[in-house]
Amino acid sequence: MPGLTRRQALGTVAAGSFAAASAAAAAAPTSKPTLCLFSKHLPYLGYDDLAKTLHDLGFGGCDLTVRPGGHVLPENVATDLPKAHAALHSHGIAVPMITTGLLSIDDPAARPTLYTAAELGVPYFKLGYYRYRDLNKLDETLASVKRDLDGLVGLAQHAKIQGGFHNHSGTYVGSSMWDHWLLLRDLDPSVIGFYFDPCHATIEGGVGGWEIGFHRLAGRINMVACKDFYWDKVGGEWKAVMCPLGQGKVDYPKFFKMLAASGFNGPLSMHLEYEVDAPNEKAKREKELQAIERDFAYLKTEFDKAFS
Repeated sequence: MPGLTRRQALGTVAAGSFAAASAAAAAAPTSKPTLCLFSKHLPYLGYDDLAKTLHDLGFGGCDLTVRPGGHVLPENVATDLPKAHAALHSHGIAVPMITTGLLSIDDPAARPTLYTAAELGVPYFKLGYYRYRDLNKLDETLASVKRDLDGLVGLAQHAKIQGGFHNHSGTYVGSSMWDHWLLLRDLDPSVIGFYFDPCHATIEGGVGGWEIGFHRLAGRINMVACKDFYWDKVGGEWKAVMCPLGQGKVDYPKFFKMLAASGFNGPLSMHLEYEVDAPNEKAKREKELQAIERDFAYLKTEFDKAFS
């Protein structure tokens, strides 16, 4: 497996430009986005059972967890990712993206994860999360993240796989989507893009902020996460409570129209982040599968309206 030092990785990072963005857009495939399930929500299933379940539910793809505690453990990625990939493909399930915890080229899992995924033909990987540890040091944090990001992007470019930087609400780098613009604007859009989450974007910018962020980054969106929430007072404090798709604050009909108009054709990953009550583990798993089926029916309906 090819090796790459931090200095070499940094040296391979191409500066982003209008010409590069246009070339990437022109080279992009014209097929519809793939609707995937985030495998985090079925952690108890082995590779073959995961593949069968996704096939039976009607999903076309899997957003496969390749991170600590995931379906593929980072330390075993070179042997286990090909096994998972083969099992999913044997049931007609594509693997257009993997979810990793990668933050730096110094992570020992970075090289084997990106090279193995790329060799299998997986086009996208989700990065891990950078945090604001001290809000009095915003610029210093962004500068540190930029150094780590540049190195990881250099490795991704060498491996020929494209990263996606996710927006998560809270004290995460990127909860304000202007972070993404500042960090990504000088990097090659064919190597690093934006993993847009309308739920977390609405939590942080419920009236218009999510739309502003979307339009600022629309040309770089390569993956999308789908989940929903509502505001509720919990223990005397207002909190974002996750809920079934279409029952919360995220305006999916409007969002999908915007997404279709942007020319997006990457994977959409459906998440089941809300709690499902049940008297025991067996009943809980059954109810979770029913919830996935209901959410997917809603997602597919709204998606088909916009992308037909």
